[in-house]
Amino acid sequence: MNIDYILDGFNRREVAFLLVGGMNFMLRHTPTLTFDLDLWIEDIPANLARCEQALAELDAAWGASEADWGPVARRAPGWLGAQSVFCLTSPHGAIDIFRELRGLADWQICRARAVPVITATGVQCYGLADEDMLLSQLALDPAEQKPDRIRVLQAALKGKACFL
Repeated sequence: MNIDYILDGFNRREVAFLLVGGMNFMLRHTPTLTFDLDLWIEDIPANLARCEQALAELDAAWGASEADWGPVARRAPGWLGAQSVFCLTSPHGAIDIFRELRGLADWQICRARAVPVITATGVQCYGLADEDMLLSQLALDPAEQKPDRIRVLQAALKGKACFL
C-alpha cells in the first residue's frame, strides 16, 4: 500500500478529509496491521466533487455490486452521493471513504480538534484526535470494537483534560 501517494492525491485535489481508522492509529500510537486507508470526508457537494476527481486520478474502482464494479473515472459526477460508506480498490491500495462516521456528529468540530499527521516520507494531513477515535470505537457494535485500540486510546487520554 502506498499511503503517501494516496494522501498526496487527496491533498493535490484539496479534498477536505480526516485520516481515521487503523492508519491514523498506527501513525500516532502503535504499529497496527491495516489493509486499507480510511478517510472521513467533509460531506458537502464541492468536496464530494473534489474527492471523486482524486479517486479517478488514483485509478480507483468501485461498484454497488460485483456486476457494477469498475473505474470510478467512468461514473457520472455525483456518484459519491449514493451511500455513506465506500470501499474502493486502487493500484496504490484499498481506500475506504466515509461521508459520516458512527459516534461523531459533526465533521467540522472533529476537524477543529484534529491532529497533524506526517508520514515517514513527509506527506502531511490531519488525523482524527484521540478523543474522537475513542468515541467512534465505542459507538461500534461490541463485536466490531478493537479492545487493544480502545485500551491504548484510554491510556493516552488518561490525565488529559478532554470532553469525555
